[in-house]
Amino acid sequence: MTLKLVLPKGRINTKVLKLLSDCGIDLIGDERNYRPKVYGFDLEVKLLKSQNIPSLVEIGQHDIGFAGLDWIKERRSEVVVLKDLGFDPVKIVTCIPETWDFNEMKSRKLIVASEYKNVATDYLNNLGIDYQLLRSYGATEVFPPEDADMIIDNTSTGTTIRANRLKIVDVVMESSTQFVANAKALEDPKKRQEIEDLLTLMQAVMNGRDRVLLEMNCGTDQINSIVDLLPAMRYPTVSPLYQDKGFAVKAAIQKSEIRNLIPKLIEAGATDILETPIRKAL
Repeated sequence: MTLKLVLPKGRINTKVLKLLSDCGIDLIGDERNYRPKVYGFDLEVKLLKSQNIPSLVEIGQHDIGFAGLDWIKERRSEVVVLKDLGFDPVKIVTCIPETWDFNEMKSRKLIVASEYKNVATDYLNNLGIDYQLLRSYGATEVFPPEDADMIIDNTSTGTTIRANRLKIVDVVMESSTQFVANAKALEDPKKRQEIEDLLTLMQAVMNGRDRVLLEMNCGTDQINSIVDLLPAMRYPTVSPLYQDKGFAVKAAIQKSEIRNLIPKLIEAGATDILETPIRKAL
């Protein structure tokens, strides 16, 4: 069963391609090729702008795809979000010139520029202010103060906003890359199984990225203290050493815990400690 997968061009493409590659799915083609060949999974792939992906997945032109939550909301697309990958997080923010007062501005009619027509409209209506919305097509931050009083735009670091002498006064929403599916595709048992298999591979890779395999030896008297320190996925694996000279212990550990954990293990009597990357973990 061939699945039709649509991938984003541009900013979020790099991390998605790396994820697929780590799943054993390789795409062959240069940057001008919108229909790359695929090896490692039965997929028919096309590359499009992220803005177009949610609508095309919704109407069934593609079975699955990757898109930012911001464009899913902007297109009001009824797709099934299978997983928030957390790639390329951004915030959709409200910005005004850095010397202006936001509360004072709310009392008059405002000109607002945004690439997000629907997201901006919902936000401004909830805010209850009088406004005129201008649809921008990139470089939204250059509109104020001459051509707009306010902008609603995405940012990851705020650097471009500050460089244009603007300040953030509100956060409209947060967005990151989502793995999405067409609802009808999930109703097809064969397609659903293929989609779930792909999702399992992706989850295994992402679990592996968060963890390392920690292996060590310890004496018989230290084993309980060592095991108590290890926050494994379930339970550590414990095996007797040759000639019953102690135990070998291994566990999958969150990378964030390693720095503080290793000194405690050494103090508890662990020796011959090895740390190994994990490619996949389930």
